[in-house]
Amino acid sequence: MFEKLRVVFTIPELRQKILITLLFLGVYRVGWQIPLPIIDQEVLSAQSGEQQGGFSKFINQVAIFSASNLQQATIFGLGIMPYISASIIFQLLGSVWKPIEDLRKEGETGRKKINEYTRYLTVLLCVVQSFMYVQWYLMATPVDGANLIATPFESTGSDGVARLMLGWQLVAVTTMTCGTIFLMWLGEQIDEFGIGNGISLLIMAGILARMPAALLGLLSNADFELVGLGNGQVGVETLLVLSVMFIGVIFGVVFITLGQRRIPTQSAKHVRGRRVYGGTRQYLPLRINQAGVMPIIFASSLLMIPQMVLSFAANYVSSLSYVADMFGRGDSFLYNAFYVVLIYFFCYFWTAITFNPKEMADNLKDNGTFIPGYRPGKRTADYLEKVMVRITYVGAGFLAIVAIVPTIVSSSMQVDPQIASFYGGTGLLIAVSVAFDLVQKIDSHLVMRNYRGLLEG
Repeated sequence: MFEKLRVVFTIPELRQKILITLLFLGVYRVGWQIPLPIIDQEVLSAQSGEQQGGFSKFINQVAIFSASNLQQATIFGLGIMPYISASIIFQLLGSVWKPIEDLRKEGETGRKKINEYTRYLTVLLCVVQSFMYVQWYLMATPVDGANLIATPFESTGSDGVARLMLGWQLVAVTTMTCGTIFLMWLGEQIDEFGIGNGISLLIMAGILARMPAALLGLLSNADFELVGLGNGQVGVETLLVLSVMFIGVIFGVVFITLGQRRIPTQSAKHVRGRRVYGGTRQYLPLRINQAGVMPIIFASSLLMIPQMVLSFAANYVSSLSYVADMFGRGDSFLYNAFYVVLIYFFCYFWTAITFNPKEMADNLKDNGTFIPGYRPGKRTADYLEKVMVRITYVGAGFLAIVAIVPTIVSSSMQVDPQIASFYGGTGLLIAVSVAFDLVQKIDSHLVMRNYRGLLEG
């Protein structure tokens, strides 16, 4: 392995791409620590430690998926989520709105036009989200009567209530908007001059940056002796179970990522003079987990909303407090049941958006390729759709296991949910998937230069 790493850095072009990628990730981590000038960081830190409600849980969940730092109110506080949201919106519109669908079919020109529209929508989403964040979170959440806004930036109105001055509020919204736009540009620069998917690498960097603190927190509270499971103490048994989860999720993610349903295809024969062309047998690979990690992101984010709404409504209707508590507890049957159902729903929904069996069948037909036993056209499209429905069921089941098992283990062994999620859940799923994609792209550069890949024996 060390020899392979040495070979990687002996290739000038590949070395330059890796160093540029590390430089851009370093810039992201520096900006991730720079706070907004209007915030009293001591009060904000105190609030972060005291808040346990639905909105705080929602912020923690969003921070994992968006490379953001909402709890510390930094210039990169919104992360890359507005850009991801805008991209998802246009991807969905490409399936239901004719003008966007026509742009997608125009090739490189249409793709550039869609990217331009995505950037405009990203700016709009940044302005709206940053304004809501400043107005409803930073200004409206006191801790022991102390506002989050530093005193020099407050103005006291006629009603005696301290408010953030309008000019500084605009500065905060503009700063957070520019921070997200800069991250979007940073991801595009990694795509062009670095290696790997820039946006995915930013998200992975945010996840990996949280892991050491979670691990140190776990080890600092651990007793390195046999203390049993489920009694609130972290002993050797708990560390062993978390280690097995860590290895198991990595193995499962790699297995499902590489998992394919290979459908045999055969090209038609063409006779030209005395020579026969075509007639070769190949296969059409269909990924088992076609939807990636998007179903977990959608499902976990959507499940935060009922708990927040019900907690607010419970202040007026006391009977709703029990239901709100059921949605707020990760170990409740109601929460896990809805979680599994939503994961399956979004798996099939996202697969239906990204996988078009009719378009694939038409491409096979245009290229003179067919699936043995099925006529080109509608019969082939129906067969591809049936196969995709079956293998998506397996991929959704794997995602449901990855999403739920850490929550159950956390509640049964009395382990911090943040630790369980990082070392055996969604965060690890995203990190391993992105890292595996990065290794594959490095391998492509090595194989192109007749070197062995990092994944080869």
